[in-house]
Amino acid sequence: MNKKHINMEHTARGTALLVMDMQSSILSMSSNDTSKFIANVAQAITTAREKHIPIIYVVVAFRAGTPEINSKNKSFSALKARGSWSTEFSEAWENIHPDVRPQQNEIVVKKRRISAFTGSDLEVILRSQGIQHIVLTGIATSGVVLSTLREAADKDYQITVLSDCCFDRDEEIHRVLTTKIFPSQAEVLSIEEWG
Repeated sequence: MNKKHINMEHTARGTALLVMDMQSSILSMSSNDTSKFIANVAQAITTAREKHIPIIYVVVAFRAGTPEINSKNKSFSALKARGSWSTEFSEAWENIHPDVRPQQNEIVVKKRRISAFTGSDLEVILRSQGIQHIVLTGIATSGVVLSTLREAADKDYQITVLSDCCFDRDEEIHRVLTTKIFPSQAEVLSIEEWG
């Protein structure tokens, strides 16, 4: 067993796996093949369940009519104008990709912005469960993963990013983030190293 595997065993208590923005609607926005990425996230979920690490699913969700979207928010308002938000986002947990769908007892957090923390009760859940170490997976690397990592670092969480369990439409941005930016605030591992 290598050092990274031993490290995971010692830090499993107080750790949670975050599975972020794995909604079919969001995955379908990418023209790239996401099948390997989805399989890697499914493997991370299986590993977490085997090691009794809690899994917290984070989804983006809005009320009917999207009153949470401000016209000054460049990303969300552009999607709203194109009609990209639909009723799927009202029942977002039902729209999680079937290969990575939560089990009955697993927590689903609804957020209103890019970061998993903004507009959600994620921090309340983490504190109440005694979680101080979060393991990040999701789409997009330059979106929810980056925003959540930055906010989690400012909140003094220990952070691990599973690089091959994150996905970005731009492979170069993904590479730069996971090899040059994220390591300054997080441990970056592959799914094989983590599991």
